Amino acid sequence: MKAKLQSANYAAARAVLSSRVEVVAAYPITPATTIPEQIALLSEEGTYKGEFIRVESEHSAMFACIGASSTGARAFTATSSNGLLLMDEALHWAAAARLPIVLANINRSVSPSWNIHVTHDDSMSKRDTGWIQFYVSSVDELYHTLIQAFKLAENERVLMPVMVNADGFVLSHTVQPYDYLEPEEVDKFLPPYKPSHWVMDPENPISHGNIVFPEYYQEFRYGMHEANRNAFDVYEEIEKEYKDLFGKHFGGPIDCHKCDDADVVFTSQGSVAAEAIDAVDELREEGYKVGNARMRMIRPFPVEHVRELAGKVKGITAFDRGVSYGFGGHVASDMRSALYGSKHHPIIKDYIGGLGGRDITVDDIKQMLLETIEAVENNEIEPEEIWHDLRE
Repeated sequence: MKAKLQSANYAAARAVLSSRVEVVAAYPITPATTIPEQIALLSEEGTYKGEFIRVESEHSAMFACIGASSTGARAFTATSSNGLLLMDEALHWAAAARLPIVLANINRSVSPSWNIHVTHDDSMSKRDTGWIQFYVSSVDELYHTLIQAFKLAENERVLMPVMVNADGFVLSHTVQPYDYLEPEEVDKFLPPYKPSHWVMDPENPISHGNIVFPEYYQEFRYGMHEANRNAFDVYEEIEKEYKDLFGKHFGGPIDCHKCDDADVVFTSQGSVAAEAIDAVDELREEGYKVGNARMRMIRPFPVEHVRELAGKVKGITAFDRGVSYGFGGHVASDMRSALYGSKHHPIIKDYIGGLGGRDITVDDIKQMLLETIEAVENNEIEPEEIWHDLRE
């Protein structure tokens, strides 16, 4: 294992190399552009041995990956924002065909208006495609989660595509240290992909994706649902194996910091976790029993993990960097659904902020936590969502 200092995009390209990906198809879009750019450079110099396909759109990129994965090749692509939206039809196709494709999505605001900074609306709008979704908080976590994603996607109990999301600009355009593995090291964890399901083979012609009449269609979709549920147990096994081999562990579906004795926890997705941990530590020094619960997996949604967390606390400060318009924060809404009918239902204060890359500081998070503590003390009925730091 070697230490490197790079951006998340360069680390993603290295993960492709470490995982011996056989086919990469991609179209550039800021802030994800340097992922395919770096893979192309590695291909030109002969370091990357797989096939790099230059396509004319993100829609074509995903369908090229679908074609590659259908023949039994390990396939990868990367995109962002409107590029992910353009893939929509193909995202549904890949999941319904049970193809273990891995996608690195660099979260960015959706236009118009737009910038290259983080908002989670792009990937959150794809929660119902069937793709498993991770959200990472650091360059190191992105690199290792991408490697783990191939193992998870290719497991015969899962066989579903995986999307690994990283915050635009915060991770894509700044550098952090991460630990890089040579392909020979990763081979011990991730052997060559050998499909356990259907493959397209000229020597054994088959058809796939034909019309399915009503008496059978529902069974196909139920299989996708069960595969997503299986992902929890499979990923637990994968993380244990990865930790045993390489010493890396990022916390499972929910990564908790000082949650065990907390009265109130702050929940969020992505890079804001760094500020959240500092805010929690500062409030602990001031005598407040608070914690941070970073939501790593959003699909499948970790219902049992959320219920376990809720059973320990009196309040949750649920922070979303995206919004379901007219309804509220994506993950806060999922949390409320997960806790419906549960014996333990702490007060949930739903905050929406940081859209378009607006800074969320340690002091901001402390304020949100203190407001939730006050709501718990006053036994407030859950309010509507609070849009953090709205300008007049």
